[in-house]
Amino acid sequence: MPIDNTRSDTKLPLVIVNPRSASGSTREKWSRTASELRSHFGPFSAAFTKSQGDGMMLAERAARAGRSFIIACGGDGTINEVANGIIRSGVDVELGIVPSGTGGDFRRALGLPLSIREAAIALRDGRTETIDAGKVTFLGHDGETASRFFLNISSVGLAASVIKRVKAAKLFDWLPLEGVRGKANFAFSALQEVIDIDPVTVRVSIDGGPEKTLQTICLCVANSRYFGGGMMIAPDAKINDGFLDLVNVGDMTTAKILLNSLSLYRGTHLGLSEVQSKSIRTIEVKAASPNDEILLETDGELPGRLPAKFEIVQNAIRIRAPRS
Repeated sequence: MPIDNTRSDTKLPLVIVNPRSASGSTREKWSRTASELRSHFGPFSAAFTKSQGDGMMLAERAARAGRSFIIACGGDGTINEVANGIIRSGVDVELGIVPSGTGGDFRRALGLPLSIREAAIALRDGRTETIDAGKVTFLGHDGETASRFFLNISSVGLAASVIKRVKAAKLFDWLPLEGVRGKANFAFSALQEVIDIDPVTVRVSIDGGPEKTLQTICLCVANSRYFGGGMMIAPDAKINDGFLDLVNVGDMTTAKILLNSLSLYRGTHLGLSEVQSKSIRTIEVKAASPNDEILLETDGELPGRLPAKFEIVQNAIRIRAPRS
């Protein structure tokens, strides 16, 4: 069970900490992080996760107990869990973020600084913004239908394959710094997947329209702009416009992917003939062949597989963002 302080002094903000994020460096740096938060943000309570799903449970329980400000300390997966807990609670609670993860893609979208001191000041002096969320309903690993909200991006194809490989990667375990180790494993896994890449064939229905067959290397449904540790896959996405951005990277050779890797990070890839982008409200996606098992990636986690339905949830959550 996680260390649960969700009911202690509910007038204080609650920081939900994933000590395993950033390959464990969040745990190593917590004393310094807590000191910076107290100095530049103020008093708070803390609760620590021990396993996947704890962040969601802790956040939902804290919201129902009367917390008005819940802060996620970790990476994109931790932020996703805490946001899910808040939204599922049905209580009007504000979400804050202390960045401490390997990827940090949602942090980039908000313009949050990496420095704990500056992030603490942004929590203290920032503005409250109401943003949208995506919702995906899918087939869980247990074969049961499940649903998940996402603030950032959900996808099928390359990203899911990279994350699956990363979770099994041990090649860089000899590196002394855990944060560096995590980034090295991610980069190497991504390169391996690109070298071995093959498109998958899916059937899609957009905004209730007719089903179409689509070949894809990576099909992204984006509420925000970044994924994969800084890749601006959906440069036109906005977190409060009432739409999701659908970006499909079609059948592209390994050589062309590598040659255009910089454009994928800069967000200039939409001009490539193999890439299509469209603003949508809903999309249903399933494998073209019922025998194909296609994994689903959501904010850097692998909650299940296709078939899936994605939809926009407008004004889903309040979030503390830095002042411009």
